[in-house]
Amino acid sequence: MTDLPLVSVVTPFYNTADFLRECIESVLAQTYPRFEYLLVDNQSTDGSAAIAAEYAAKDSRIRVIRNAKFVGQVPNYNGAMRHVAPMARYVKIVQADDWIFPECLDRMVALGESHPAAAIISSYRLRGSEVCGAWIEWPTECISGRSVSRMQLLEGHFLFGSPTTLMYRSDLLAKREPFYSESSLHEDTELCYEVLANADLGFVHQILSFSRVGNNGNLTAIETYFWTLLHSYMTLRKFGPVFLSPEELAKRMRPVRAKYLRILGENVLLGREQKFWHYHSEGLATVGEELPSRWTLAPHIARAALKALVRPRWLSRERARLKWVRNGNEQSPTISPGEK
Repeated sequence: MTDLPLVSVVTPFYNTADFLRECIESVLAQTYPRFEYLLVDNQSTDGSAAIAAEYAAKDSRIRVIRNAKFVGQVPNYNGAMRHVAPMARYVKIVQADDWIFPECLDRMVALGESHPAAAIISSYRLRGSEVCGAWIEWPTECISGRSVSRMQLLEGHFLFGSPTTLMYRSDLLAKREPFYSESSLHEDTELCYEVLANADLGFVHQILSFSRVGNNGNLTAIETYFWTLLHSYMTLRKFGPVFLSPEELAKRMRPVRAKYLRILGENVLLGREQKFWHYHSEGLATVGEELPSRWTLAPHIARAALKALVRPRWLSRERARLKWVRNGNEQSPTISPGEK
């Protein structure tokens, strides 16, 4: 067994007692035998630390690390990565409210060993009840990072999933400090684009991870902020010049920017709260832009007003949906951000 590559599985957590047992047990159920498991506690107060300690007492592969002070989510992830064993060949994040299927490590390590140029390894995943990631044709197991990045930017497909979806070669840790950008809204996606500019993506044609939806995670909290549309716009602005020709970028950017401005205009009409505008302002700042002025948005606000006049049920539905979410309920599953 010592001839097998060591995998460092990392679960940073903060107040995830409702899900942590399921996450830990999914890791311990792996068919791959050689791994260490780091449980990194960000000063939890809900009993999560006791759950981690309970499992560590029963399994010597588990190390529990408690942060000296509370930090933000991304600094917590970066701090956790600094505890990875030096001899580990692969690193696998498993987010505390997600879990992985029993063959996850086995299949990903096998692919990594077969394709040394694959710096990141992905697979199909379940996001709630939805299967995601089905864009690489069978039996392709390794694809140029530039090719997959171009596919995503030009066609809107998304193969990187969440951190739980991916396995990284550990030599990336020495090349990136901090591992994830702490000044980005979507640090895990940006990491993939940056790495894959000069490396390949490995892909396992099997569902190997589960991403929970509807819990109180960061993305759930901003479901009504149209974060996917902002993310598409920011990604094109930042990485389009790296992977696309000027002509390709201009052609792709036109409809994305038009849709983004339309959505902003509609949200002016809906009287969105300050947090909404702060989120978009913060995101645009990462690509050197400011929120569009009301003058720029004026034609889009006018179109939104006409839409409300012609389709009054749209306006009442959107206002009711926002009120529902503000009162602490989950977003209606029949309405997705960016789809109107």
